Amino acid sequence: MAALSVVAPMIEQACRAGEEFAQLYYDTLDKRRHVMAPLYCDSSQIVWNGSSGQGIAEVMHLLQKVPPSMTSLHSVDCQPVPSQAFSGATAVLVNTEGLVLYEAEDKPRNFAQQFVLVEQDTVWKIASDCFRFLG
Repeated sequence: MAALSVVAPMIEQACRAGEEFAQLYYDTLDKRRHVMAPLYCDSSQIVWNGSSGQGIAEVMHLLQKVPPSMTSLHSVDCQPVPSQAFSGATAVLVNTEGLVLYEAEDKPRNFAQQFVLVEQDTVWKIASDCFRFLG
């Protein structure tokens, strides 16, 4: 039982941080994509349905190529990542699933996206971002 009392607060923190970040991320993606750079670490990696990049400049270049969107989340699942994975930094794995409707498309598409968030100076930033269409 002692192990649960240590892990439970970590899980709660991961869930709270991941859910809040997911709402911020998709709101920014849909409405203010041009200001997304501060959400990413300097060395972030992104894979967007097969296209990839590393570093903020490449992430922003890739995201600017994506048509304007409206996103509806169906699920957000979060869990803490062992601190050893990021040189002692607090990290959270965030898995999302939902629908996205792109401008000039008449039908929304199912997607899944995974983020690894790392806490930097009390701010959560994306270290890794992987987006895929489903179906």
